[in-house]
Amino acid sequence: MAAYGRPTLRDLFDEAPTPHIAHPPRTHHRDFYLATDGSYRGASGNADRSGDRGGLGVVIETRDGTRVARLSLTHPVPDNNVAEYRALHFGLDVLAARSPSDARVGVLIDHDDLAANLNAAVINGRDPRFEPTHQVHVPHNTGLHWRGIRARLRDFDAIRAARIRSGHNPAHPLANAPDEYKHVNSEPDRCVLPETPATVADERYPPPSRADRGGASD
Repeated sequence: MAAYGRPTLRDLFDEAPTPHIAHPPRTHHRDFYLATDGSYRGASGNADRSGDRGGLGVVIETRDGTRVARLSLTHPVPDNNVAEYRALHFGLDVLAARSPSDARVGVLIDHDDLAANLNAAVINGRDPRFEPTHQVHVPHNTGLHWRGIRARLRDFDAIRAARIRSGHNPAHPLANAPDEYKHVNSEPDRCVLPETPATVADERYPPPSRADRGGASD
């Protein structure tokens, strides 16, 4: 279970806007929640920029707040956009290896455009004839990771992204201080199946979409 006084990823997800996708009651029945963040801390001075400093942070929990994984890695990146996309790509890889193929996933991201792009890709994947409300624009140098993210969408039954503020993102400190948090990488690997919900929410009265709330990027 989640530590006392710390909101679970489910709590954060349920209170956050999901760009371009309505937030129906079955959101409460996500099986896994994934929070990711990437950081870029400046150029190294190398000509090929291979040593540019960056970090990746990943937190995965089940519906009831049971932790599945925490990861904090140093990773060279050319800019913050690449770091954010790389972190999500990495987090989805980890979750796919530790969850069943019918898992319903809620993703928490503090990068507005990435959250919008992910949800647009989900909508377009359901029916290519559907006219998207968001035109996907992928930042320079992130194409490889974006392709990996889209490929991973097939490994889950359902997935959607919510925008949260970086100060509320539990993956944020893991990405920004990987040297300080490297001990979390020694935590044992866990494959945890979430508990079956005791009740099912009444979907006759779905709440309105929260996609029009303010942005989250800091």
